[in-house]
Amino acid sequence: MQLIDKSVIAGKRSGRLALNNSMKWAFFLCTTVGLVVLVTLIVDTLMDAVGYLDWDFLTSFSSARVESAGFYGAVIGSLWLMVVTVPAAIFLSVATALYLEEYAPKNRLTDFIKINVSNLAGVPSVVFGLLGLAIFVRAMAMGNSVLAAGLTLALMILPVIVVSSQEAIRSVPSSVREASIGMGATKWQTVSRIILPAAIPGIITGIILAISRAIGETAPLVVIGVPTTLLVTPDGVLDSFQAMPMQIYAWIKMPQEEFQYLAAAGIIVLLAILLLMNSVAIFIRYKFSQRY
Repeated sequence: MQLIDKSVIAGKRSGRLALNNSMKWAFFLCTTVGLVVLVTLIVDTLMDAVGYLDWDFLTSFSSARVESAGFYGAVIGSLWLMVVTVPAAIFLSVATALYLEEYAPKNRLTDFIKINVSNLAGVPSVVFGLLGLAIFVRAMAMGNSVLAAGLTLALMILPVIVVSSQEAIRSVPSSVREASIGMGATKWQTVSRIILPAAIPGIITGIILAISRAIGETAPLVVIGVPTTLLVTPDGVLDSFQAMPMQIYAWIKMPQEEFQYLAAAGIIVLLAILLLMNSVAIFIRYKFSQRY
């Protein structure tokens, strides 16, 4: 009877190992397929952009002629846009997450707010564009300015940062909070000097994902009415501007094939700026991870 039990156990164990190996290879296959598709898209886009990606392209404004069309105005406009979007989104999102996790009373209203914040992360971006059009462009008379577009994008990425910040704050052990308060620290001292620094790596992860979405969004900018051709760069947040996604979108719609190559060059520049911004955020996250 004992031998039979051992054989049954051995059979079950071998079955579990076979299932484990099959799932491991299935996950590896899925990862490989995703990487191959991504690399193929990047290489194909880079090959189309090679002949058009030069210094003149980066220092010239948009034009109806292929030989003189550039990406300068769109790059500067997008950088202005991020100057408004990133600080506004980070301040509002982290403050909201801290209030919901550390200060808000634990009741049904708080739970309702948390659920709806999570649901907002899945709302289509064009809805936020309509919200920005109604509030910032028309009600507050900001027009299609950097400030209106930046605040619209900040509202769009706010739920993503709030949810990730809540998870990061929630992951800080409760014993750390209790030890700080037990040593005489106030609630704000505990939050600002203990909880927030420990949660920063997780918060920055959400910020990276949110910025990556914001810098490539087109639908809210289309709804707001951001121009695709503008021969000046903004001097302030109340000026009109161009944006990289809008310029790429405009070039893709052009009937001449050469504009498709310009769009490919614009995509490469957009990816480069996105990777640079993400690299800075990852470096900051790494520094805080080493400290805490």
